[in-house]
Amino acid sequence: MGEGTNAIGATIAQVVLAAVCVAGGWIAREMWPQKAPGGMTEDVKAAALAAMKQTVAVTNAEMRVYNLPEKFVAHAEAVQEVDLLPQIDGYVKGIKFKEGDIVKAGQLLYIIDDERYQAVANQRKADLEAAEAEARRAERYYERMQKADERGITQLERDNAEAAFEKAKAAVLQAKANLVVAEYDLKKTLVEAPISGQIGKSAAHVGDYVSPANGALAKIVQTDPIRVSFPLTDRAYITWRQAQRKGVAKAFRMRLILPDGSEYDKEGTWDFDDNQMSRETASIMMRLSFPNPERLLVPNSYVTLLTDYEQPPMYPSVPQQCLIDLPGGNRGVWIVKDDMTVEQRAVETKESFGGWTPIVKGLEEGERVVLSGTAKPLGPGVTVTIADPTSNDDINPNHKPPITE
Repeated sequence: MGEGTNAIGATIAQVVLAAVCVAGGWIAREMWPQKAPGGMTEDVKAAALAAMKQTVAVTNAEMRVYNLPEKFVAHAEAVQEVDLLPQIDGYVKGIKFKEGDIVKAGQLLYIIDDERYQAVANQRKADLEAAEAEARRAERYYERMQKADERGITQLERDNAEAAFEKAKAAVLQAKANLVVAEYDLKKTLVEAPISGQIGKSAAHVGDYVSPANGALAKIVQTDPIRVSFPLTDRAYITWRQAQRKGVAKAFRMRLILPDGSEYDKEGTWDFDDNQMSRETASIMMRLSFPNPERLLVPNSYVTLLTDYEQPPMYPSVPQQCLIDLPGGNRGVWIVKDDMTVEQRAVETKESFGGWTPIVKGLEEGERVVLSGTAKPLGPGVTVTIADPTSNDDINPNHKPPITE
């Protein structure tokens, strides 16, 4: 009897204990916040982060000049180039330059045998003198006919004298024109440089027979100054045009990088832009003028054009590694506040330049920004300890002692 009573009592005690546990569980479930999908409540996460103390390195946002040059593929072209075409035919009698020389406008380059042209010019001079003599005779005869007694001559004779005089004057004009042509041909036996520039290979040599139909004798290309052209997209062109209207376009520097990678030591000036947009590429050709006394720029060679500000703007800037990616493709930084807690802040940036990123909006000069340590769990309200920056992307956990402020 005693043993059965004890067994029943133990069973009843176990049932009561189970009921108490179940009731306690329901009560605790109603009192405790619901868990987040990740298994821990958001409030618990925030509290846990706030209770943590992370070690980070910081830097101060500093005002830095922002002058990121814009690059264009450009090519050099001659402002002027001339093919020396002979305007008369004949044998080359002399060449007064060396191939590759820099020649000046008006400089004598070729001498074509002038014997035939000199003879023609002499003949035209003689024709002119004969015509002038005939004109003087006709004039005197016409004057005598005008003074003669009307009873001794007829009107027809007067008319004939007048016509002869007019014809003689016309013959003089014709002779003068023929002489001009002959002298022009004689002058063209001396071929002179029409422009200043570098002359190339000669297609004719002494003794060769040349004529306009045989092609150019040589080509002269102007090398100083020289023009550099590059394509500008339609959008960029509108932006440049708007800046020009406001007087800002002249605030840009224009520099060149030569094919060997060195920078050209002379700056360019704006020359002109083309008068139509390319239908295929939606771009327009822009042209600059550069001094080229040493002929480092060669026509038809490709160079890199750099454009930047004459007086560049300044922005609060931070090293590139301070930037973090935010949802939606935005960029942000962690700010260390005066109470040594961190705050995440979205910022607007420009393209990084020289390892630094300019902040257009969202950051002031002097604010402390987390430089390294962003890989650690950081959140609003997390207290941080400031350590010296390390060469790694994150803070060395063994770095001691930390520097606090």
